[in-house]
Amino acid sequence: MNPSDNLKQIVEAALLASGKAMTLDRLQDLFDEMERPEKKALRAVLQELAEDYQDRGIEVREVASGWRIQVTKACAPWVSRLWEEKPPRYSRALMETLALIAYRQPITRGEIEDIRGVSVSSNIMRTLLEREWVRVVGHRDVPGRPSLYGTTREFLDYFGLKNLDDLPTLAEIRDLDVINEELNLPEPDKDAAPEGEEAQENAAEEPAAQDTDAETETETETETETETGEVRDSDEKA
Repeated sequence: MNPSDNLKQIVEAALLASGKAMTLDRLQDLFDEMERPEKKALRAVLQELAEDYQDRGIEVREVASGWRIQVTKACAPWVSRLWEEKPPRYSRALMETLALIAYRQPITRGEIEDIRGVSVSSNIMRTLLEREWVRVVGHRDVPGRPSLYGTTREFLDYFGLKNLDDLPTLAEIRDLDVINEELNLPEPDKDAAPEGEEAQENAAEEPAAQDTDAETETETETETETETGEVRDSDEKA
């Protein structure tokens, strides 16, 4: 097989066999020095592959770590059933904390608490750090030198983003809130004040110790879990 004549097939096979994102440098390393294609040629065949995979169950997509073949979002709910282990569920409090870090980074834990109006559970920060979705990027030059948090390349890869510019704008998020109001979606019961609120929010961040079939979980600020606070790992499985 002549690499120059079959570059597209070689790249496609490499992406499929790798099972993870590959950079242009890593793709170049697949070839001998004399037959190594230029990055411009690699980008061209990757773009061709992306077009070839349109309207299919899988797609070629560029994320922060490079290019990869992945299951499309439309097919993810069915493909995720291939794995018997249920993906972890994340509380609304955790997702709000992650969103604040993504949009306001670098940001301290205290600043997150000021915006949300409630304390941030240590389990929430530990979960985000263990998932490698956030990392400490520095320290605020104030008394106590609190840690500054920012998102990681793994965060971008998990959510299928190439860079932070691909995040939906705040205006788009507000539009979603307006749509929910127009649909008259039921509001959570905010009158019931559960016991042991802090303990229950902490427990919500330990997926292995929880019953993943539970439909709702209670958080410190007496919020009720909704489906918008859940994240499935189907894309990562792909």
